Amino acid sequence: MKKGFLFFCLSLIIFLSISCKFSKLLKSDDTEKKYTTALQLYNEKDYSHALQLFDQLMGVMRATDKAQKIYYDQAYCYYYSKDYTMAAYYFKRFSANFPNTHEAEECTFMSAYCNCLNSPEYSLDQTTTHDAIKELQAFINSYPESKRLPECNDLIDKMRAKLETKDFKIAMLYYRMDDYIAAVTSFNNVLKDYPETQKKEEIMFLILKCYYKYGIQSIDPKKPERLQKVFNAYNDFATLYPSSQYIAEAKSMKEKSQKELDLLGLKAQKKPTIINKIQ
Repeated sequence: MKKGFLFFCLSLIIFLSISCKFSKLLKSDDTEKKYTTALQLYNEKDYSHALQLFDQLMGVMRATDKAQKIYYDQAYCYYYSKDYTMAAYYFKRFSANFPNTHEAEECTFMSAYCNCLNSPEYSLDQTTTHDAIKELQAFINSYPESKRLPECNDLIDKMRAKLETKDFKIAMLYYRMDDYIAAVTSFNNVLKDYPETQKKEEIMFLILKCYYKYGIQSIDPKKPERLQKVFNAYNDFATLYPSSQYIAEAKSMKEKSQKELDLLGLKAQKKPTIINKIQ
């Protein structure tokens, strides 16, 4: 028990001594000492204290040959501290200030990568996700021979998948709220913005379902025009997915729509199939 207490006291004394020396260094005008200490702290992974010194040195050493090293290590201090917003900012500053250096490519990529790491879950604002995609594309354009291109493309796919999920969920929200026209517009936008989506079959079926529910629930004078869109949507869907798991339900909606038109003394008009262009 006594040994533990003595160890605690000794550790506290050492900590206070180091803190006191560091505080004195922060207040001093010895930039060289600050610089060597900052590098030492960085190498020891004490990023919090290293950042305090780098922040001071940035102003006084900006025009020296040490500025490049300060910018570079400062960006990584934020990165390793998981402050990806600040890290992205300082990586971008490095690339802007030292565009012809070997590290410029690395820092351009790291700025985009930090935005990817900072990208929130799909239900939140996706401004950072859009920024990440733009920066990754800009990197690809600037460094078309980079070994990082496969990683960039993979990150872009992940970011776009998140945006797609958000847009799809918004469309589903309209659908569940029975706002079928808004749902159809949103679903069509997903097909337009993400032509390679894995949800295309489901989305086209949901568009058909929206038109069916919208048409069936309409007043009689509106039904003929609105139910006609059910047949158009069905033709689009059945042409692409004749063996779909949804095909039976899709046929049922088409048949019920025809029966509804029969009750009104009308028949479905035959119109040319236009894939993915549902009005």
